[in-house]
Amino acid sequence: MTPSPVAALPTAIPYALTRLGVIMTADPGDPLEAEGVLNPGTAWGPDGELYLFPRVVAEGNVSRIARARVVLEDGVPTGVERLGVVLAPDEQWEHGRQNAGVEDPRITFLEPLGVHVMTYIAYGPLGPKPALAYSTDTVTWHRLGPLQFAYQPELGTDLNLFANKDIVFFPELVPGPDGAPSIALLHRPMWDLDWLRPGEGTQPPAGVDDDRPSVWIGYVDLEAARADISALTRVHSSSMIAAPEMAYESAKIGAGPSPLRVPEGWLLVHHGVSGATPKGFELAYGSRYSAGAILLDAEDPRRVIARTEEPLLAPETAEELQGTLGNVVFPTAIEEIGGRTFVFYGMADSSIGVAELTRA
Repeated sequence: MTPSPVAALPTAIPYALTRLGVIMTADPGDPLEAEGVLNPGTAWGPDGELYLFPRVVAEGNVSRIARARVVLEDGVPTGVERLGVVLAPDEQWEHGRQNAGVEDPRITFLEPLGVHVMTYIAYGPLGPKPALAYSTDTVTWHRLGPLQFAYQPELGTDLNLFANKDIVFFPELVPGPDGAPSIALLHRPMWDLDWLRPGEGTQPPAGVDDDRPSVWIGYVDLEAARADISALTRVHSSSMIAAPEMAYESAKIGAGPSPLRVPEGWLLVHHGVSGATPKGFELAYGSRYSAGAILLDAEDPRRVIARTEEPLLAPETAEELQGTLGNVVFPTAIEEIGGRTFVFYGMADSSIGVAELTRA
């Protein structure tokens, strides 16, 4: 049984985001950061320190994933200490003749396997494709390769044919489609094929009436992953769980950081996009990216319980309004520090900010 996305009470999410400031901006003297630092992952190291993994963009829009120690003042992230690059577009499937990049890392400590798993986007020959790497120390990352989606006859298509972004794992096991404990992840396939062949239009799967980019869920076989960690790349039982509904997400939505377990269920801080939406996956100049929240059922994370009618955080400051792509708040990481919860987010595709998540 595959639940359909359902409208939920928009006011039933008792959480708020309060911006605290900028913690990282591009170093003008570093050519690897010439076009910005943005959209980071985070992970706690074995040394008890928190590390930031920003996407750093060199001239020509070539992205790498760097590592930096988060500087705390009175328990609040205020800056970073740069520690170099941990992942570059070195593999053939991570670059084409005129493009290259490893982009937008999300990092989850996957408790069932005891490892940090990084999802990232490989900007290769056929556009953005999701890929995985893992680490036991947050310093060295081992590629597992691109995600491979199992064929599902009921969809009438192959998810591997399409670009996909905003991939993030649940940190704990959740009930799978059969009710058994499973590893789960969220993803965001994009059905627009005009970028590849002009005039092709959108080709959504069977039964999907809304062709706007939406949040999907998929599952990984737990025992297979325990036996061989590369099984994390093999995703089955995908289904759409949340499509754009509110005004601030009228163009598209996508998952942000790993879902956070809260008393009400799984809290997903996500981004919603309104305004201009160009074909394919190019920068959407004239669009507006805001952070909202969706609450998923703990007993069946395919079911939406509630969602915010208004954004929790929208572009307002100079760093959020002006940059490589203005009007962007793009949440990608969430961490608890000393009993407080902080969300790290990209600002106008140029800098990185932090906000505190509190119960409203």
